[in-house]
Amino acid sequence: MTPAVCATRAAGFFCASPPAPRLPAEPFEGAELSEVPAMAQELRRVVVTGMGALTPIGLSTQAFWDAMMAGQSGSAPITHFDTERFDTKFACELKGFDANEYLDRKVARRIDEFSQYALVVADQAVADAGIDPDNMPEEEKERVAVIFGSGIGGMQTFHDQTAELITNGPRRINPFFIPRLIPDIAPGHISIRFGFRGPNYAVVSACATGNNNIGDAFLLIQRGQADAALCGGSEAPITELGVSGFNAMKALSTRNDEPETASRPFDATRDGFVIGEGAGALYIEELGQAQARGAKIYAEIVGIGMSGDAYHITAPDPEGRGARLAMEAALNDAGITPDAVDYLNMHGTSTPLGDVAETNAIKQVLGDHAYKVNVSSTKSMTGHLLGAAGAVEAIATILAIKNDRIPPTINFENADPECDLNYTFNKPQDRETMYGLSNAFGFGGHNTCVVFKKFVA
Repeated sequence: MTPAVCATRAAGFFCASPPAPRLPAEPFEGAELSEVPAMAQELRRVVVTGMGALTPIGLSTQAFWDAMMAGQSGSAPITHFDTERFDTKFACELKGFDANEYLDRKVARRIDEFSQYALVVADQAVADAGIDPDNMPEEEKERVAVIFGSGIGGMQTFHDQTAELITNGPRRINPFFIPRLIPDIAPGHISIRFGFRGPNYAVVSACATGNNNIGDAFLLIQRGQADAALCGGSEAPITELGVSGFNAMKALSTRNDEPETASRPFDATRDGFVIGEGAGALYIEELGQAQARGAKIYAEIVGIGMSGDAYHITAPDPEGRGARLAMEAALNDAGITPDAVDYLNMHGTSTPLGDVAETNAIKQVLGDHAYKVNVSSTKSMTGHLLGAAGAVEAIATILAIKNDRIPPTINFENADPECDLNYTFNKPQDRETMYGLSNAFGFGGHNTCVVFKKFVA
């Protein structure tokens, strides 16, 4: 297997499954509904009522959307460190982000950047949902889950403390080293910040992380184990260690002479992904609760599909079998046929093999309808945010549904005969959108797909 093959993409981690069981026609005859086991009860509807985004093209949900509609590239020379020795000298950094503008200085100093991003987007999503945690009854807080992940966690913390160990020895290690480093600390910080005491954990599945965390939160609410959830993902990988690691496996573009066009999914001259940083968060709720409090509703979550490639630790199955299973499972879970799909936000990393494999999978799942659907890769603008990608792209998909407007895939110049779908190249397109799918795949063969629907009461 060549290093170039390793460059390709990422994908889910559970096997595709049939729809969750519905309430039987005559369940538990003679029993009250409250006595029926939770898994046998009718599944609850789940809606999105709040969103938060920190992206390389905008530090809020609205700024992110406006930049996508303008076809803005977030790729530029790296400012976080000196890139003289590096093969790749550019990335999609957050522009103008200062944690001290959002967080207490003491809090910001004690946590890694990925946790800073997580807290900021959590604040945005809670505020956007119209939630006031300070005045929320304790019994309601006990029913709010925090399911929020990171593909890598505190990479800068790991780098800095390793250097400290080598230079000054073990007694100089920061006592916050481990709490700053571990990926599951972000939902811990969010829970503490708001007093949410529902299920609290992080799913880590590389670049499928964002989708997996949204999916788990959806399932918890759908099955009655929580009434609301903050979910999503964050990542801060633009470090010397992160960039050199991805360079070593030939995963990153080296288009240093024109970084703003380096992320070019489906273009014949694509040469790898552009690493990015940021976070995305959704506040999601059981429909009845959201309606009772008069919440605005962006969209409904109606399906989740997950699978494993069982093929290679970094390269995709070239036939797209794992991606196909995840998309089929998501459609099955949503109870819709392929011809209902209007938009698909592709994983689309701008790697030579990954874009082709995902295109093949879409054709297998959607058949002739694959050529009628608008697809796009918003990574062409944001770069690849790894564990945050699924969460940020879920927001892009939700806003496409809400606004009936499809985000573009920018930087297209040269046709690739193996990529022949309607990728919405270079400009957004107006389209009435009822159903949108968002794909996210991860190293290890993790495949995920989430289905969103325009809200209809």
